[in-house]
Amino acid sequence: MGRAVTLATGAEARITNGGGGGRAVVLVNGGQRREVAGTWSTTLEFLVGRLAPAFPSLEFVEVRYRVKSWRRLDSCIEDTRAAVAAGGGGRTLLLGFSMGGAVAIASSAEPGVEGVLGLAPWIPDRLDLGPLRGKRLDIVHGSLDRALPGIPGVSPESSLRGFERAREAGIAGSYTLLRGGLHGIALRAGGLMLPLPRAGAWLDAVAARLERFAA
Repeated sequence: MGRAVTLATGAEARITNGGGGGRAVVLVNGGQRREVAGTWSTTLEFLVGRLAPAFPSLEFVEVRYRVKSWRRLDSCIEDTRAAVAAGGGGRTLLLGFSMGGAVAIASSAEPGVEGVLGLAPWIPDRLDLGPLRGKRLDIVHGSLDRALPGIPGVSPESSLRGFERAREAGIAGSYTLLRGGLHGIALRAGGLMLPLPRAGAWLDAVAARLERFAA
């Protein structure tokens, strides 16, 4: 488990690997309508636990928002910008899961940020994509992702619409649809972290992007 630090905003971050190469991956979580205290993301923790050993030159910075709600999106963006600064301000890749996709895009104008990797990202039609100019936007989305009663989700059609808006604005990137993928990569049950279907394919897709970033 990484070391915990308090960010300038009062949010928390968990840093894994010492870095040393001046490159950081800042990982930001999803959210919900109700304004509740931030938590660590099981999906992001799963990714870091399996990918950090394979990329020792990268510093992984997981963000725990003060409040994880899309009704407090500005607060989540402030927390993410503070995490970019805590990562040393060097070359940075923002990795956003679910609502974290919108948070990462809005934070991508920070110094040193080279691009955004969105995992099942929420990209609302009203979201300004201007901060992405000169960056990359790569998206990976599960084909079976849907919002269901009591179960969060983001449709791949929604993220594809956001990606196409970005392409029309001249932003480079890629869109990968994972057949059989759900919303998220892992969940907790009975104190255990359990991978969801297609977790291996998610890991491979993220690792491929990290290899380009680490090169």
